[in-house]
Amino acid sequence: MASPIENHAALCERLKSCDVRPTPQREIVLKVILEKRDHPTADEIFARVKSQLPTISLATVYNCLETLVQCGLIRQVNLERAPTRYCPNLHEHAHFHDEQTGRIHDVDLPPELLARLHEVLPSGFRASSVELTFRGSAQPSAN
Repeated sequence: MASPIENHAALCERLKSCDVRPTPQREIVLKVILEKRDHPTADEIFARVKSQLPTISLATVYNCLETLVQCGLIRQVNLERAPTRYCPNLHEHAHFHDEQTGRIHDVDLPPELLARLHEVLPSGFRASSVELTFRGSAQPSAN
């Protein structure tokens, strides 16, 4: 497991690679998203960051999130009529929204399915990304 100093250096490098200055606020926002990987909302991120950086404002958290999305370090996950959530998984994947708990889970898609999805696009078009969300709930186990 990496030491806090190594983690700090890695976060700084990720930000610098996008030509973004690694401010303490950006670093901690990215760090809390990477730590739990549970698709938090901005308010949830704010609460987690506030415990470590009490002087941060909600507006600063939103600004940090916007910057991290724009430079491709995190993705926005938008569900109907729900607050935007943030995902650190940058690989092509889908999401499963558990309607009972509200949790969101990453769903790995087989490469052949991704290729097939791109094949069904209208002629002359190419998708730059795929957003696929499954909705449902856990099924009772059959005994």
